[in-house]
Amino acid sequence: MSKVAEKKVLLVTGASRGMGVDIAKAALAAGYAVVATGRDPQKVGKAVGAAEDLLTVRLDVTDPASAQAAVQAAVDRFGRIDVLVNNAGNFIAGFFEEITAQDFRAQVETNLFGPLNVTRAVLPVMRAQRSGLVVSISSVAGFLGAEFTSAYAAAKFGLEGWMESLAPEVAPYGIKTMIVEPGFFRTDLLTPESTSYAEASIDDYAERTKQTVTAWSGMSGLQGGDPAKLAAALVQLTGSVEPPARWVAGADAVGALEMKAKLLLEQAGAHRELSSALAHDA
Repeated sequence: MSKVAEKKVLLVTGASRGMGVDIAKAALAAGYAVVATGRDPQKVGKAVGAAEDLLTVRLDVTDPASAQAAVQAAVDRFGRIDVLVNNAGNFIAGFFEEITAQDFRAQVETNLFGPLNVTRAVLPVMRAQRSGLVVSISSVAGFLGAEFTSAYAAAKFGLEGWMESLAPEVAPYGIKTMIVEPGFFRTDLLTPESTSYAEASIDDYAERTKQTVTAWSGMSGLQGGDPAKLAAALVQLTGSVEPPARWVAGADAVGALEMKAKLLLEQAGAHRELSSALAHDA
């Protein structure tokens, strides 16, 4: 336990499959003690594998009490939490009119309020330490809206706004934040376990829905990005003296962000004279 006590502690959500597993393994390989969480700790343990410095804990990110209990278990075992990686999430896809209000709320509940719940439980620990790093896995959809992704983008845009606002609030206590914006990586996101499609109900959208679902289903497992490399790079950044406030992961994501930045500048200048003539007259 003395060796474990000397190690930094990383807590990752959604570690029963997908990128969460890769992050947990990369952190262990880098010398972290790891708290790997998921709704079924047995699945987490099976996916990550046995390790002396690994604690698997049940955590439903949509349940604040579950988040508090998981954080307490981490502190009871390791005494501290140095890095939180908000990774758990899912994907509800479809045209806005066809996504039910219940499903839209459920998307935001998991992908936005989930990280809020876990971070709210972790921050008192980090403030007491006067150190820590909060990482949230966003997406290209966190800065670039696209058809068929309205619910997912709404949650990820919200996640990024919250993280940017959180950063200056916690900085005085030695706590840093990092937004991660992956492009297309070969994760489980487009598999049936992670993606739900809105039920087709409007004729106007029927053909586009069919084409999109077919294209995305065919893309699953063929994405260009390697999640193991992403995880290793992410863990490397968590150990840096000044982690980036935003890390754009993947060449496709870099290209998308550059395109969005150019578009924003064009929009800012499109009606500059009109926009600048709205002050009260002296």
